Amino acid sequence: MNRTFNFWDRQFRNNNQFAFNNDYEGLIWLKVRAITRKEQLRNFLGRNSDIMIISKKQKEIGIELYEKLLFMNNGMQRLDDFLLDRSQEMYTLMNVDVERLKNDLYKVTDYKWGGDQNNSLDKFLVSHYVKPISSFDELLSKSAEIGTNAWDYVQNSWYNNWTSYLIEMLFENHQRVISAVGEIKSVDFFIDNYPVDLKVTFFPNQYLQEKLKPLYQGKSEMSWLKNKAKENNISFDSTQSDSAIYYQITESMSMQGITDVLATLNTNRRTVVSDAENNPNELMTWLYANQGEMRFGAENRIFVIMVNMGNMAQSWKMKREFSIIEPEVNSFLDNFNEHSLQQIDYDFKGNTYHSLSGIIFIKNR
Repeated sequence: MNRTFNFWDRQFRNNNQFAFNNDYEGLIWLKVRAITRKEQLRNFLGRNSDIMIISKKQKEIGIELYEKLLFMNNGMQRLDDFLLDRSQEMYTLMNVDVERLKNDLYKVTDYKWGGDQNNSLDKFLVSHYVKPISSFDELLSKSAEIGTNAWDYVQNSWYNNWTSYLIEMLFENHQRVISAVGEIKSVDFFIDNYPVDLKVTFFPNQYLQEKLKPLYQGKSEMSWLKNKAKENNISFDSTQSDSAIYYQITESMSMQGITDVLATLNTNRRTVVSDAENNPNELMTWLYANQGEMRFGAENRIFVIMVNMGNMAQSWKMKREFSIIEPEVNSFLDNFNEHSLQQIDYDFKGNTYHSLSGIIFIKNR
């Protein structure tokens, strides 16, 4: 059955991207969408001059191109050949010096977000400086503090953007991968014609804490650690964040040689990570079901999870360890088959969704 361009457009907009999996027509639609920017369309039609397009408007050209390619024996191959041309890549056209970029990433020495817990700098600045301060002199006295928050936000965003770009490049340089050239929201590339969105992230702390509770007889890890601190006469500032308290207590214990508590913390965290590696579907389901509402998506995803096993707070540094990341990515792609992406079924805001997902753990040796 031949389905129309608008049929696939509705599936895409309704977050039913599961419908595109293993569907020739759906894949043609996605790949046409990947080249519908004006310049790319012109280049594609220039290289495929035997395809005669009558339409003049951008959207109508996309519809007509989809219908023509759908009935060509080599329609998919024409799209693939064009998408495989790395000159289409946005960052290639920016002349990025990859080796210099890799070195520059090591100039980032800390990982602090300027902003609130949702990393929203503008809302943070408004709520902390704009609305509560009526005196300009008082506001002026906060300028250095405001500047530090802005710099932290920009630096972290820069670091995340470019590490994610370089990791995506590792996928796109593989012979089994076709890039979507950054033109399809929620599809970064195709692996053996599976449309995939890449998510580079850290082992989620909320999931970690949920899984740690049974290992501490139903108590939270932080509650257990605070009790151990009191048993060992270690004081801490209870007004600080959990991460700050965790650091303060564990640093004090390390200096005092209280190794049994530190060993328990480390062993239990390793157990949770190991269980997630052995049963990745549970973690992948959790990651889909616990998305932020504003960023929700039901697309196929490959999660690249960074884990510093010695100090999970330092997992951000793993994003630039390409000597560790590249072999893991290549191994995943070299061995990719119909079982590499698992079907994940989950509920979000009262609706049930289905996605295909895979996971790659990047751990320090």
